[in-house]
Amino acid sequence: MSNWLIAQEGTQTGLYLSMAFALAAAVLHAVFGALQKGRHDPWISRAGIDVFTFSLSVPLVLFVVPWPEPHMWPIFAGAWVIHVVYKVLQAMTYTRGAYTVVYPVVRGTGPLFAVIGAGLIFGEHFNAVQWLGVGVLLGGIYGLALYNLRKITVNRETLVPALGFAVATGAMVAIYTTYDAYGIRATADPFTFLAWFFLIDSVFMPVVCARRMMAMPREDLSNLLKRGFFGALVAFCSFGGIMLATRLGPVGQAAVLRETSTVFAALIGWVMLGESTGPRRVALMAMIAAGAVIVQLAA
Repeated sequence: MSNWLIAQEGTQTGLYLSMAFALAAAVLHAVFGALQKGRHDPWISRAGIDVFTFSLSVPLVLFVVPWPEPHMWPIFAGAWVIHVVYKVLQAMTYTRGAYTVVYPVVRGTGPLFAVIGAGLIFGEHFNAVQWLGVGVLLGGIYGLALYNLRKITVNRETLVPALGFAVATGAMVAIYTTYDAYGIRATADPFTFLAWFFLIDSVFMPVVCARRMMAMPREDLSNLLKRGFFGALVAFCSFGGIMLATRLGPVGQAAVLRETSTVFAALIGWVMLGESTGPRRVALMAMIAAGAVIVQLAA
């Protein structure tokens, strides 16, 4: 599988696969965000997910993927630091703001910075029409956030700090997208990077939240772990998908396409979390999708 995927790099098939992986990551990332924002405190939810992420990663790194090359260990260390900062900021965002308000801000900030970072690090540059597509997409994302901000009635007193944390989280999304794209390209086997990344990345939150998890009533802990197992599977597919997309195709295009997750997040917020929707929000979501289409067609 690894050899076949590597052989598709730089080909038209590889570009199509990159787009498919990025779209799948968009859907799954919206599901993942709803899981973390859902029933439990976001810190505890992420810890429950990471318990199973670690457990599922152990047999992969021991028995499935090749051992990392020596130069990969400093890269893994850098990725761990970046993702710890990202997780802390994300949890602080979700504890302060409504999901349909803060999620679009996080995802809208990420692609803009990621496109700039891809240009600086990988020499990828968007043409004028692609930048127009980015503008349309960002207009839809931030328009959705502003609309939700105007309509939301709960937790308004914490929305200003929540939006600040959301912007900071979005910046970290761009940093980890660009850095991890560098990491997955630095190893011969992309699945080596993914398996070891998940193992290393999943240690922090369970350790930080261990005491709080142990203090939970047994029924709540059981429900948390059930959601955590499902969340870990989603995380493997979501993050793995976007990383494979950046290995097979342009980082900037993959980052923009992934941010159609905002559309799916709005639908999830409506269906699963009981958050309201309406024609204006549908129009803004259409802008997001249109922006992503423009970026892809103008490439």
